[in-house]
Amino acid sequence: MLCKIAWHNVRRAGRDYLVYLITLTLAVTVFYAFNTISVQVDIAGVSDQNAGMGDLLGGIISGLTVFLALVMGFLMVYANNFIMKRRKKEFGLYQVLGMGRGQVARIMALETFFVSLGALALGLVLGIGLSQLMVFFTASLFKTQIADFRFFISPSALITTVGCLAAIFFVTLVFNLRVVGRARIVDLMSASRKNETVKTRNTLVSAVIFVVGATAIGVAYARLLDQGLPYDGTPDGMREFFITTLTVVVGTILFFFGLSGFLLKALQAARGLYWRGLNMVTLRQLAAKVNTVSFSMAVIAMILFLAITSVTTGMSLADTMNNTVERGTPVDYTRCLVYWGRRSVAEMNNNKAYSEEEKTYAVADGPVDMMKAGEKDTVEPDTSDAHPFDLSSIAGSYVQVDTFDSTPRGADLPLVDLAELCDAVDMPLPAGTENSDMTMLGLMVITESNYNEYLKFRGMDPVELGENGYTITSDMGATVNDIYNKVLGEGVELEIGGRTLRPVQDHVPEDASTFQNAMMGMNSGTIVLPDDLVDRLDLPPYYSYLLVNYAEDVSTEEGDAYINAYRTYGDVTNAEGASIAGWGQEATRTTTYESVDSMNGLISYLAIYIGFVLVVACAAILTIQQLSGVADAGKNHRILSELGTPTSTIAHSVLAQQTVFFLFPLAMGVAHSAVALKVIIELVSLFGGLSIGGTVGLTCVIFVVAYGGYFCVTYLMSKGMVRDAIRARHTL
Repeated sequence: MLCKIAWHNVRRAGRDYLVYLITLTLAVTVFYAFNTISVQVDIAGVSDQNAGMGDLLGGIISGLTVFLALVMGFLMVYANNFIMKRRKKEFGLYQVLGMGRGQVARIMALETFFVSLGALALGLVLGIGLSQLMVFFTASLFKTQIADFRFFISPSALITTVGCLAAIFFVTLVFNLRVVGRARIVDLMSASRKNETVKTRNTLVSAVIFVVGATAIGVAYARLLDQGLPYDGTPDGMREFFITTLTVVVGTILFFFGLSGFLLKALQAARGLYWRGLNMVTLRQLAAKVNTVSFSMAVIAMILFLAITSVTTGMSLADTMNNTVERGTPVDYTRCLVYWGRRSVAEMNNNKAYSEEEKTYAVADGPVDMMKAGEKDTVEPDTSDAHPFDLSSIAGSYVQVDTFDSTPRGADLPLVDLAELCDAVDMPLPAGTENSDMTMLGLMVITESNYNEYLKFRGMDPVELGENGYTITSDMGATVNDIYNKVLGEGVELEIGGRTLRPVQDHVPEDASTFQNAMMGMNSGTIVLPDDLVDRLDLPPYYSYLLVNYAEDVSTEEGDAYINAYRTYGDVTNAEGASIAGWGQEATRTTTYESVDSMNGLISYLAIYIGFVLVVACAAILTIQQLSGVADAGKNHRILSELGTPTSTIAHSVLAQQTVFFLFPLAMGVAHSAVALKVIIELVSLFGGLSIGGTVGLTCVIFVVAYGGYFCVTYLMSKGMVRDAIRARHTL
């Protein structure tokens, strides 16, 4: 009997459950589709290029799904609050007719179960269909070809989705039982007679709170624009960033809280607007709702800010890596050697963790031959096939680039650093880099002859410095290169080693500045000086780079296989046996491209997944709030109708209120995002240009589909509720 009643109620009150059903269906669809990522990467052929990527993405998505399921669980509790408001009188009537609270609770539980089951069935159908389409999206993200597409259903994704939905159901059930258990019959029966009142606060106090909130937001914006993101990761930088974040959060809350206190008074002052048509009713109801939802509007604004920023930044960053990887992979294979500096040598020689290895460390007298040093590596060690790493066996053309520390031996300060160049051209340091290594350690130095060897290897024209010339190379983004370009373009003179040097180029040769294969720029600044000057300055070696192209008779696959074979690394020592350097990053062109594709896929999936779910959560909360308000105002709508107000005018009043409540948090979220994205763009521009133009369209699509879709559903449901309330006046 209870089951039949519950089923009848779901069918009769289907409109009340529509938001609940839509939100759960979307959650199930997205949860299932994104949790099939491990299957998608297999079908798309990603695993053939990057083993383990499916497991990595699958693990991250699964963990994220659990977190988002918790968020959706509390969201569904909020949705049930709306349903309870609409049906309190009905549940009270059940008890008047002799049902116990336990029976009423079971009816509610069955109703929730039926709706959840319907959402699960519909969501899985949509999720299975979406997951098939996402295979092609996955292949495009990872730059692969689908060799053998097949229809699939993922049992693990199904289990994860059902488990998350079950958790949401039980959270909702607990809430329902609590509400029914604590509610009195008289409260349930009289619930429809209780209306929300406009709770006024002291206008002056509210105005002060509003101004304080707006000021706090402005201060946070100014701090973020001035200080940037904590690029260096120092405790001071992180503390300042935390203060900025806390300031904008508190400012947003105070802004909406203060706004709710004086909004009605401010609107009443505009008498021409206030007394026009139904504006008086609209504005009073608007002010009443703002009183009760000011905190939630602030929270929604912050969540929308996270959603906008994550989607835009994630997709833009992926696009940036795609654009920079071609310039960042000039050869088939590169290897880097890092020389120990004076301070590092002293620390390692005095540190027990290093001295126990019975090794000594020393500063190198000069660069070492990397091809020869690499022969100390052992390929397939501890096997019968063990042999030295003979890079010359696969190398065709190659060149070694040796850079030097710009701080001479025995000196404490570099000869030239980024801060000095910024002062010379009156440009600020890139935000967030004030204490970073690229600012403090100075530019690297390379000899003219060595740089010309590199240019010849790359098939480019040599540079002629003469006796007193210099130029600067860098493959970083515009944030840094604009400084160097201005230094070169304005002919800034540098005093180095007793000589006055002048630039021989008017801009940074970006295409001739990449010394190693990498996803983004790695050469933060290298100054090219005459050979005799470098010799006289007595600079210690800093980095050496080996750039190799495979021999003509060695295919890319064969060369990569030889490079990627397991090997141990030999020590790089001087004549006395002291360690003078350690092997750094090495990468083939193939692995660099694969890394970019993998990173792009990971970032894109997480950005879209997090952004879409957060937008749906915000939109659902606003929808439930507005529908609850329309339900509470049903009596007012009936009175307006009896006074002769057309139904369309009342509906327009409701539309105006809902537009304000959907747009206010969105406008604040967009404002926060605009400032944050400006700083993020500047930071990423250190490594390569970041443009959000190509991803604004995607962000807009997500908002139109999710946020705009919920807004339309809200208004259509509200319009129907207004009509129902007006029709009911004849039966009262």
